[in-house]
Amino acid sequence: MVETAGDYIDFIKLGWGTAYVSSGVKARVAACLDADINICLGGTLLEIVVYQNRLDDYVAWLHRLGLDHVEVSNGALGMTAGQKQEIIARLSDDFRVISEVGSKNPDEPIVTEKWVAEMLDDLEAGSSLVIAEGRESGTVGLFGPGGEVHGDLVKSIIDSIPPRQVIFEAPRKNQQAWFIRRIGADANLGNIAPDEVLSLETLRRGLRADTVDLLPEQSHSPARESEPAAHWPPAMH
Repeated sequence: MVETAGDYIDFIKLGWGTAYVSSGVKARVAACLDADINICLGGTLLEIVVYQNRLDDYVAWLHRLGLDHVEVSNGALGMTAGQKQEIIARLSDDFRVISEVGSKNPDEPIVTEKWVAEMLDDLEAGSSLVIAEGRESGTVGLFGPGGEVHGDLVKSIIDSIPPRQVIFEAPRKNQQAWFIRRIGADANLGNIAPDEVLSLETLRRGLRADTVDLLPEQSHSPARESEPAAHWPPAMH
């Protein structure tokens, strides 16, 4: 994946607690860092660590793995926003912190003001980026049970926080296209399956039917066969 699509990846996340039950994690961390790709472990694992009062052990393990990013979330075990922000402040001295906002419970009501306030407080506490929850299913948090985007929630987020500081989880193609249309080709999108990285890049560049209409029209005459076309490869403005 790094060889074929690494140029289009900013972060790789070893989701949930997968890093705890898989081998070769330190080697994977090293491979990502060698490719200038940031890597971190899933926030759910940190929530479990905090629940078991083993944060110091977790931090020592992250250092042994060579990680310099850490995700802090509170969507699985009921950690309060205040507790999360205390952890963010504690970890931000040693790591670049990425925090996640939004519950993983599909029955929990979406309160827009609460999401925005928690994101702003996370950034104030020391987070570099905030993740808007969508899960790998694309049916909670930012999305309804059918995968539809909660557009009012997204609007409130980007009206309050620069989009460059927000990662919107968007595992489905139609969701990715929605964010590209709303925010632009450089929208920060997360929870992308490894085999979908190149597909997402084609959406960003207008090389797929879902976004091809966003390509700018070219005013110059077509290039002769002996000359490359201007502005190649195509890119969206």
